[in-house]
Amino acid sequence: MLQRVKKFIERNRLLDAKALHLVALSGGADSVALLLILQQLGYRIEAAHCNFKLRGEESDRDELFVKELCQRLGIELHLTHFDTTTYAQLHKVSIEMAARELRYRYFNQLCQDIEAADVCVAHHRDDAVETLLMNLLRGAGIHGLTGIRHMNDQVRRPLLCVSRMEILHFLDSIGQTYVTDSSNLKADVLRNKLRLQVLPLLEEIYPGAAANIGKSAHYLSEAEDIFIPAVKQEWMSAIVDDNPEKTEMSITRLQELPAPMTMLHEWLAPYGFNSSTTEDIFDCINKPGRVFECGKYCVAIDRDSLLLYTPDAPGKELKIPEIGRYRYSDRWVLQTSISNTPVISKESDCATLDAAKVKFPLTVRPATTGDWFVPFGMKGHKLVSDFMTDIKASAYDKSQQLVVTDATGAIIWLVGRRTDQRSCIDADTKETLTLRLIKDELNK
Repeated sequence: MLQRVKKFIERNRLLDAKALHLVALSGGADSVALLLILQQLGYRIEAAHCNFKLRGEESDRDELFVKELCQRLGIELHLTHFDTTTYAQLHKVSIEMAARELRYRYFNQLCQDIEAADVCVAHHRDDAVETLLMNLLRGAGIHGLTGIRHMNDQVRRPLLCVSRMEILHFLDSIGQTYVTDSSNLKADVLRNKLRLQVLPLLEEIYPGAAANIGKSAHYLSEAEDIFIPAVKQEWMSAIVDDNPEKTEMSITRLQELPAPMTMLHEWLAPYGFNSSTTEDIFDCINKPGRVFECGKYCVAIDRDSLLLYTPDAPGKELKIPEIGRYRYSDRWVLQTSISNTPVISKESDCATLDAAKVKFPLTVRPATTGDWFVPFGMKGHKLVSDFMTDIKASAYDKSQQLVVTDATGAIIWLVGRRTDQRSCIDADTKETLTLRLIKDELNK
């Protein structure tokens, strides 16, 4: 066991022999084996245990066990407690996702605090096989069929070369005890059903099934290392604009690429879009105006473009009681001033109005359904949505459009587009109110 893990670490350059490594120690068989193996291989290690307060007395039992184990082995232990249930409710995520987020956030911070090179977790070959099968059932692409990577950012997985059974035999051979999480013994969630029911059946039908699936995952992982850079080079050729506010992909160019839906998936997957949503986007690729959301990201279908962006917080309003400089968002500042020179600005980020026709306080807000104004140079009113369509504004531009209204609620400026005729400068204007939208260079 020691030699197999040692060779796996060396072959994949997982650990630095001179560095300090943090071991995630739950007290279960896998993490206990990982702790003992790394110590016996001579690595400098410290342990970290998270008590998620989810299993009552069992959680406290696990904490006591790891304390006694680390004390006996002479390994420094770091402990933390989480109110996982409250976190899950506040962030509207599952208990499993809450525990994962809390755990890895703690590990990352702890690595910085103790100057550890990485955190070692005890995923083994069977975990990788279960992950592959779960992703296969969900219709994952090549990335999902690679199982679990032996290295991912700061995370290292030295036990991916051995099975659960081999870990148990190792611990039994040296007389080392461990604790058992009773929730893992119930076939109530997909992973447990695969572990307790499906994999034993596969082994019965085809002995060595898990090991062979693990090999396939490894081969696919190596194929992915070749596949991903090649695919990225292809879909990058379809990107026509890439800036902090939005990324634009040409639909025409995308459709000319081989396997365009795969290209689309590889572009969007890092932003959280799953294969099902990607298929929906692709099916609607010739239907301008459609917008798809995933977490904090949106994809909008324009005439010949797909626009990926993070929308500003919806419904945000800013009151402007008097002349001055006001921050609307992280990116934008609105500056207002009055002068005695009646000059009409031709700059898109600047509006000049007749000060006598505008009543404070002003309000800056996103355009909403039903908004209308009288565009400068016209006599009749027009819906903002119709005006944006007439000027061929993209779905992204429509979603980001701001308006400035005065105390009466009338729109005086469709920001960056057009001022309102009712507030325009004319021959009788004595004072000019200037509104200027400034991109904050420090936060752009």
